[in-house]
Amino acid sequence: MTEPQVDVEKRAPSRRERVREATLAEIKGIARNHLVAHGRAGVSLRAVAREMGMTAPGLYRYVSGIDALLVLVTADLFDELADAVAAADASVAPEDTDLRILTSLRAFRGWALRHPVEFAAMFGPHGHPTPGTDLTPALEAARRFGATFFVLFDRLLAEGRFALPDSGLITPELSRELQAFADTCGFSAPHIPVEAVMVLSTCWVRLYGVVCMEVFGHLDFVMRDMEPLFESELQNLLTDLGVRYQPPENTASDTIDTSE
Repeated sequence: MTEPQVDVEKRAPSRRERVREATLAEIKGIARNHLVAHGRAGVSLRAVAREMGMTAPGLYRYVSGIDALLVLVTADLFDELADAVAAADASVAPEDTDLRILTSLRAFRGWALRHPVEFAAMFGPHGHPTPGTDLTPALEAARRFGATFFVLFDRLLAEGRFALPDSGLITPELSRELQAFADTCGFSAPHIPVEAVMVLSTCWVRLYGVVCMEVFGHLDFVMRDMEPLFESELQNLLTDLGVRYQPPENTASDTIDTSE
């Protein structure tokens, strides 16, 4: 006989907990401002504490060090990006998978262009954190960001929209790395073969690569407007996935405001 389920009402946070949460949010907000103004290397506990009206040692009541603070800031950034993508996805009829994918990917590019420094902090190389730094908050937030795309990709997989690559072309070494990619990103499930992970990772590399080149200005010396290249790659990629492509209704200058 199973025991009945008992609903346990969550305890409301105490005043002290609310104050602590508000203080931590302010610390993270100031750290983000310093990140945008000075880059990742320009964020220091001393500078954040000074603006908070605290001593640097006082910040250790909230974070264990600068790397731990940057992990929390990164987690907030991934949550913000995930919210932007989810809002774009929610603006489309749930049954229109094709338009949902288009809208979500364009929202990803738009957020990246509006927040280039934050984008670099999230996705760019930034050395090794202090040993013992808990990366879990950032990793979990990154998985939440990817979840919207994984759900849509999983739907395409279930509908048989695209052909899977020949398993013979995937070496054991590549298979191992693809499985690690799936496990880390949260796209690992019994019904998802490694061949599907190969397709997903290839799609991500293609679109992410174009967005990175635009955000970091890698092609500024030859291109003034990267949107046509992004849309061309988007069309080619989605065609390979069996997704109906629709051109954007407005130009980049109409849809992406980088003044935030």
